[in-house]
Amino acid sequence: MIASVRGTVTATGPDHAVVEVGGIGLAVQCAPGTLAELRVGQPARLATSLVVREDSLTLYGFADDDAKQLFELLQTASGVGPRLAQAVLAVHTPDAVRKAIANADTAALTRVPGIGKKGAERLVLELRDRIGPVPIGPDGAAGVAAGAWPEQVRQALVGLGWTAAQAEQAVAAVAETVDGATPPVPVLLKQAIRLLGRTR
Repeated sequence: MIASVRGTVTATGPDHAVVEVGGIGLAVQCAPGTLAELRVGQPARLATSLVVREDSLTLYGFADDDAKQLFELLQTASGVGPRLAQAVLAVHTPDAVRKAIANADTAALTRVPGIGKKGAERLVLELRDRIGPVPIGPDGAAGVAAGAWPEQVRQALVGLGWTAAQAEQAVAAVAETVDGATPPVPVLLKQAIRLLGRTR
């Protein structure tokens, strides 16, 4: 696994850059936003993900590790390959992708070429609980959107000693009380603990 490359940019194309590392030029597939930051003759560091196929080895490059991790997570959804995952990140920033999935914003997801309504709904369904924290927006919306907090609370409860089934039951009960803006995760966790009959 090639996790990152650092070297001099020797060439750029419409969808890739060549980075020379130790005398070897590595062709790295990049989204337009990443390519715009690169300059021929200048040093660069790209987080990378190596995709292995029977007939090819393709290196995908990203401006930072966050984008790379999201690229790899997107591919765990059914029907999403590396090219489509990169197309998502070409249209949206990682934060915008997380918000769209957490808030079930299929309209935003369908702006990506290759993703239709059903594909967007599948992304939301499969990734909503795994997308991670969503940053607080300028409108003051909750930092963790509706789809992201259940998994965090569930994991915390299991870590505190409850069974997965008990944690799931408590999360479901807390979810019924959430109306409008989602409270911070610690508040939701305390509520779940109270429901389970143990005070912290």
